[in-house]
Amino acid sequence: MCLAIPGKLLEISSENGLKMGTIDVNGARTRACLEYVPEIQVGNYTIVHAGFALKIIDEDEAAESLKLWAELVEKGAFDPLDELPSSGAV
Repeated sequence: MCLAIPGKLLEISSENGLKMGTIDVNGARTRACLEYVPEIQVGNYTIVHAGFALKIIDEDEAAESLKLWAELVEKGAFDPLDELPSSGAV
């Protein structure tokens, strides 16, 4: 399953000829390649997956998505204490 998280672009830079950015994802900063969203500007919200900003979204869409993530966490969907299935489980 692939998960893409919304975040706010804080800073744009260049690394090895690629447009890169620092993204605030719910208080945590991460780096992402911005080549798929060349028109993005500081302050825009984006969906980030596997180190790539995939789409620019508006602030309302970002807020709704983060609200849903918070509800999932609150309900234990991502409980780090849950046991992972063994390699023999199907």
